[in-house]
Formats: sequence, structure tokens, C-alpha cells
Amino acid sequence: METKIKGTAYVLGDDVDTDQIIPASYLAYNPEDAKERKYFGMYAMSGVPPKQAGLPDGENRFVPEGEFETEYTIVIGGRNFGCGSSREHAPLAIAEAGAKVVVAEFYARIFYRNCVNGGYLLPCESTERLVEQTHTGDECEVDVDAGTLTNLTRGTTHQLKPLGEVTPIIEAGGLFAYARQTGMLEGSSPGS
Repeated sequence: METKIKGTAYVLGDDVDTDQIIPASYLAYNPEDAKERKYFGMYAMSGVPPKQAGLPDGENRFVPEGEFETEYTIVIGGRNFGCGSSREHAPLAIAEAGAKVVVAEFYARIFYRNCVNGGYLLPCESTERLVEQTHTGDECEVDVDAGTLTNLTRGTTHQLKPLGEVTPIIEAGGLFAYARQTGMLEGSSPGS
């Protein structure tokens, strides 16, 4: 797990649901097939309403038209990020596009666990409302060890909640990797 993640922020509001993150029409792609998996990145956030991303009209795309990767490394959301269906494709899509961390006030629990269990994204929770203090395009840095998000563009630092009990799973790269490392899966042993 990277302990410092630096990059450009993509700022959204409250109640960003999984259908906005990856619309159901793109779930026909197979995440196990490398040739098809990249399309999850191409269509990540394509259901987000134009005004919600904080960019001028026509420039709200998380991933540019016809591209597979985003310029945004850090997604900042408000309350109830990842609500809606339980599809694990939502954090996969954000990660496949190239983002590494989502910082939100709080998450829909299933989305949060899908981030952790799949090893897709680092889900950090803020202690304050960052969507009104950060703008899309700001350069930011998340420091996991310090528990902070620093907005380098605006010169402000904000506290994040500790990751807590999910830290070993995140460090292992997901639930199955953690289970293999700890010998929980049949036929594996700790350290193998």
C-alpha cells in the first residue's frame, strides 16, 4: 500500500451512487478479461450529472472521451458515497481508470467493503466536509501514516479518520490476498 498518494482531485457531492460511478449498461464487460476490464475505466463516472463534477459544462468527464485513463488520482466525495446497488464494479471502475484513493465524509458500507475486499481503492473518511473546500483540479496529497489530506493548491491540511481494522486487508491488497497471507485459505500457509 502506498502511504503517500499525490495527484489531481476530482470533486463530487453527496449521494454519488454506483449507477453514476459505472452505469448498468457497461456491466456486460467481463472484469476477468484484461481486454474488456479496461472498459470499466473508460466509463468510470460516466453517469455523474454534468454539474456535479464541478467542471464547466461539457468538461465533466472523469475519463476523456475515447480514453481509458483519467488524470485524477484522488476522488473527493461528500456523504453516502457509493450508495445504490452492491456492485463491486463501481470501485473497480474508478481504480481501472487510474484513481488510487477516494476520500468521502462517509460511505455506503457495501461500497466501502468492496474497495477494501477487492483491493481496488484506498477508502479514506474525512473528519470535515471537503467537497466545499476542494475543487476539481486541485493538487492534493493523502498521507496515510499522518492521517491527512493536504490541498497543495490551497495550502490547507485536513484530518482523515484512521483506517482501523481494515488496514491489514488493505496492506495485503484485498481480502483474498490477506486470507492467503494469514493461512485462512485452504492449502495456503502464513507467509506464502
